[in-house]
Amino acid sequence: MSSNTDVAFVQEDKDARSCSQKPHRSSLPVPNVQELVRNDPLQVPKRYIRNEEDMPKEADLCHHLSSEIPIIDVSLLSKGDNEELRKLDLACKEWGFFVMINHGVETEVMQGMKDAADKFFELPIEEKNFIAVPSAQGQGYGFNQAISEEQILDWSDRILLKLYPYRHRKPEVWPPTPFKEAIEIYGSEVRHVAEELLRSLSLVMGMEKDVLLGLHQELPQFVSVAYYPSCSMPDKVLGLTPHSDKASITILMQDASLTGLQVKHEGKWVPVKPIPNSFVVNVGDTIEIWSNGRYKSIEHRVVTNESKARLSYASFFAPHEDAEIEPFDQMVLNSPESIQIYKKVRYGEYIKEMISKKKFYVKEQIEFAKIGS
Repeated sequence: MSSNTDVAFVQEDKDARSCSQKPHRSSLPVPNVQELVRNDPLQVPKRYIRNEEDMPKEADLCHHLSSEIPIIDVSLLSKGDNEELRKLDLACKEWGFFVMINHGVETEVMQGMKDAADKFFELPIEEKNFIAVPSAQGQGYGFNQAISEEQILDWSDRILLKLYPYRHRKPEVWPPTPFKEAIEIYGSEVRHVAEELLRSLSLVMGMEKDVLLGLHQELPQFVSVAYYPSCSMPDKVLGLTPHSDKASITILMQDASLTGLQVKHEGKWVPVKPIPNSFVVNVGDTIEIWSNGRYKSIEHRVVTNESKARLSYASFFAPHEDAEIEPFDQMVLNSPESIQIYKKVRYGEYIKEMISKKKFYVKEQIEFAKIGS
């Protein structure tokens, strides 16, 4: 999840209470990457160039582990299959990341989302800018907002929209038909998958199946469609900075033709190869806290390539801003020596702490929630 998405989860709840609420941070104007490439495919401005130590190195990549990323069958989870629940528990514990198959979202719905997004990003910049992100909002079309002139930028553009609760939608920044309808249908279908997954996570955490859903009042949901243009300097530029997600779960549909996503596993980066008609899921910080550290909110990043642009489609699900996050008793009892690692934190305060410390992309943000911090 981008920092912009994290802030938007909190900001939208604030906006619903007070139209005069000031935004948590101001944004600085940044270039549109797609237009940069259109105007000059060889151009890579300095603000996108990273230090050599920040860039992927072959020695840090584990290509052979791509085939070992856990695969979870959602149709079996929905039946309460004990073996599949055990696999889910291990996937969250050992990887914090897994692939979902047989999830129930029709191929036509997934392809419809891809086709509509392709057409949207092919539009002239003048038409896309009709729904550009307003300065005081976290929704619309544009780049993840920059907070300083020194910030190294990601090689991507995106459209970010809040789907639920419905009253938090901002229709003025929704794209035109047919993209609008595709987002509506796709978002609703993925929401059902998220609900099923949260029920299964409740079970493997030793609770009644609806406990986690109950802690996600109205199940806030964002969708982000990211466009990663081709890049003439893929060895110096990242599509998305390494980070962990601050919400509960992220469900991602990948571009079927290119590998760009990488996850960190045991100190190495593992490319996530696309599997047709699947989703990839990563555990967020709130699940790590609820599980008392048994399940890991993992770092992930996106690399660029010289050959062609790629798109990804992420759905983020988070608690309500006022939700109190703390380890479940059952997870503490099952921890080594039954020691509670994380304290109780309010989700909104957790995000504000991230913003104030400018820890948008580092895993260390979760240290704020540890007892004694």
